Amino acid sequence: MITTEGLRKRYGDKVALDGVNLTVAAGTVCGLLGPNGAGKTTTVRILTTLLRADAGRAEVAGFDVARRPDRVRASIGLVGQTAAVDEALSARQNLELFGRLYHLSGTSARARATALLEQFDLADTGDKAVKQFSGGMRRRLDLAASLVLAPRVLFLDEPTTGLDPRGRTEVWAAVRALVAEGTTVLLTTQYLAEADQLASRIAVIDHGRVIAEGSPTDLKSRLGGDRLDVILHDAADVPAAATVLAAVATTDPETDLDARRVSAPVRDRVSALTEATRALRESGVAVEDIALRRPTLDEVFLHLTGHGTETDTDEKVTA
Repeated sequence: MITTEGLRKRYGDKVALDGVNLTVAAGTVCGLLGPNGAGKTTTVRILTTLLRADAGRAEVAGFDVARRPDRVRASIGLVGQTAAVDEALSARQNLELFGRLYHLSGTSARARATALLEQFDLADTGDKAVKQFSGGMRRRLDLAASLVLAPRVLFLDEPTTGLDPRGRTEVWAAVRALVAEGTTVLLTTQYLAEADQLASRIAVIDHGRVIAEGSPTDLKSRLGGDRLDVILHDAADVPAAATVLAAVATTDPETDLDARRVSAPVRDRVSALTEATRALRESGVAVEDIALRRPTLDEVFLHLTGHGTETDTDEKVTA
């Protein structure tokens, strides 16, 4: 549903995109991850016809974004980083307004607004102005407004930035419902847990290039699979615990004296946990907690890019 080949974009001496190749299958969520300034928003703006690439090509819903921008616009919805709705109007008035802007008749706009209010659990908001809505309600209304024409492809550019956990969960539920109905979603986000929750495929972009692609599980497996974490009662026991874990680990254990933690990657998670627990007990090492865990996307991101998502590069320049 989305394909790019060698997308390039410069702003003066600043390289925003340096040959982005990306493919998104129909009816899926693709998470586009990267630090500020990596090129995420630039990519979205090109795919939504708001910006022209300097080189390369892109198709959305089967249409070339440079040659058929009109057909692309008729096939997509876009939710930007800030709310696009009028806060002085009610939810219904906003949706009817968007319908009229899309050239729907008054009757059709009202019918579509009613359907979307029900779909996004906003039917009981009545005449309440949007400025009285919670953050999660506003973003759900933003989503609804982007779907007035039932687009085949939806672009979500950091849709939950600034929301509290409840608001973020509300948006996630709405996105899952859309995908279940066949909508294709390209999601840019700096919340790696969000990508882990929603995306079936992830592309990591850094310095204008896609540096890794795969499912969340595939990307996590690059760090060596499961890890065994041990929290000790006494920091003085860290060296002894590291020696014990070395016997079941695939590489040398990592230690943190301040946190009283020893961590090591393992292959056979169950037998490693059993053996380590027995050996620590026999060694007289007092353990406060021991657990198996999978690598997180945060760790994958750090491994791939060398830094976290909150990088102080200038996304506004490369947007």
